Amino acid sequence: MTNVTKYQTAGGVRYRVRYRKPDGTQTDKRGFKRKVDAENWAAKNITVAKAEGTYIDPRRGKATVGELAEAWLAKKRLATKPSYYDDLEGAWNKWVQPTWGSVPVAAVTREAAQQWVASISAGVRSDETGEWVEAPKSASVVLRAHGVLAGILDDAVADRRIPANPVRGIELPRKTKSKHTYLTGRQLAALADACDTPLRRTLVLTLGLTGLRWGECVGLTIADIDFTARRIDVNKSATQINRHIVVGTPKTYEIRRVMYPIELEPLLRAICRGRGGDELVFADPTTKDGYVHQPHSPKSDDRSWYAKASIQAKVPRLTCHDLRHTAASLMVKAGANVKAVQHQLGHASAAMTLDVYADLFDDDLDELASRMSALLVSQNVGKMWADDLTEAS
Repeated sequence: MTNVTKYQTAGGVRYRVRYRKPDGTQTDKRGFKRKVDAENWAAKNITVAKAEGTYIDPRRGKATVGELAEAWLAKKRLATKPSYYDDLEGAWNKWVQPTWGSVPVAAVTREAAQQWVASISAGVRSDETGEWVEAPKSASVVLRAHGVLAGILDDAVADRRIPANPVRGIELPRKTKSKHTYLTGRQLAALADACDTPLRRTLVLTLGLTGLRWGECVGLTIADIDFTARRIDVNKSATQINRHIVVGTPKTYEIRRVMYPIELEPLLRAICRGRGGDELVFADPTTKDGYVHQPHSPKSDDRSWYAKASIQAKVPRLTCHDLRHTAASLMVKAGANVKAVQHQLGHASAAMTLDVYADLFDDDLDELASRMSALLVSQNVGKMWADDLTEAS
């Protein structure tokens, strides 16, 4: 039951809508300048919403984005990998919380969210000096920040604090794919030979020949290597987060068994010889936790052992993760099919492998064209077309 009554304010007559919520308690909505506006609001937001079961208590929308963020982040901590959670928390602290932390979820608008996304993407210059106060950010940064805000508001919708999520569907920047650079087998060998210790040499070759992710590789224990079958069991990942190692499951949560070429075997045997099965294959005695920590990208820092090896070997300045791309390239050149490459790399699907490494399969298209041409010739189809063209001319 609703009723509209008027009351006097310093600015003149105003109207309020008094109504009962589904739980039976009474509340009101004030501030309407015209009675008809109050009646229309009541009809749309109270009477119809109650009948359809879509009623939203306006007071629940007063909870701020910051108040709901804690529960959302706690949920993500349970459901995501530590490294990804660290990215989400960083995006919340740097981009979302300063702008939206104190804003009630019901007050978030599509227009304001669109302007916020645009400002992150475009960056901010000082009006006085013209220098960048905040440099333009990549599409990945913008998409992650938007995803945090949108996720929190999705929970607000699910909790019936707001009727819909206003930031879903706004215009977002598109991520552009960067072109992969692949080392040849000779270049990979030169890079490995330029490393300053046998352990680092073997680590580089293992990354570049098996396609393991960095965390999967440095997390290997000696028991994970089956020297008889030349297989490696990938069942954990040692992920580096803020200079600390967190051991968890592989990226896609899938435990897999991968091959390594026989050329790698004597090097692996040499660094494993005389050690226990639970010891790290690539143990680093110079670090407190015993793990090899990932060196900085040689593209931006020349001081690490990996950067020095890249310079000495005179090979393209690839990151350690890029060696995974080199492994994919070598496997494809060796004749591996898409499913084999997918399994070796630990991709969620063959479609993902094709999407990431489409350029590696260009030669397959050339072979397909040749085979189709041979088929048409064997059936005299091509000759028929040639004859038709001759007659037409």
